[in-house]
Amino acid sequence: MSKAILNDIGTEELAHLEIVGSIVHQLTKCVPAKIMEAEGLGDYYADHDHAIYPMSAAGNPFTAAYIQSKGDPIADLVEDLAAEQKARATYENLINMCDDPDVIDPLRFLREREVVHFQRFGEALDIVQRKLAEKKCFVKKPDCMANKK
Repeated sequence: MSKAILNDIGTEELAHLEIVGSIVHQLTKCVPAKIMEAEGLGDYYADHDHAIYPMSAAGNPFTAAYIQSKGDPIADLVEDLAAEQKARATYENLINMCDDPDVIDPLRFLREREVVHFQRFGEALDIVQRKLAEKKCFVKKPDCMANKK
C-alpha cells in the first residue's frame, strides 16, 4: 500500500513540473529580449533564450541535492512531509504575488495537490510505523563495519 502511495505521488509530481514549465513558457514565449532584460530576466534570456531552465527564484539551477534521502523509511517520509509543506507555502507565496487568474488557478490547483500529498505521505508513514511495530517485522540494515578490523 505505501509503495503505491509513493508511486502515485511521484508520478503526479512530474506532472507538476510540466504544469509549472507550461505556465512559465506561456508567460514568456513572446516577450521581446529588451522587455525580458528590463524585467530583470536579461541574464536568463542571455543563457537560455525562452527555453525552460529549472531553477529557484534566486537563480540557483535545479539539482538533485534538493532531494533528501537517508534510506531510513521514517526519516525519508518525514522529509517528504516537510517537502510538501514547503511546496504548499511556495505556491501560496506565488499566488500572493500574482494578479493573473490564468496563472492563479493552476497554482491553486497545485497547492491543493500538495496538501493531498502531505496527507498521503502521512498515511504512508502510519503504515510503515505500524508495520515496524509488528513482532514479525525485522528491519536490519547491513553492518558495513562487520568485516572491517
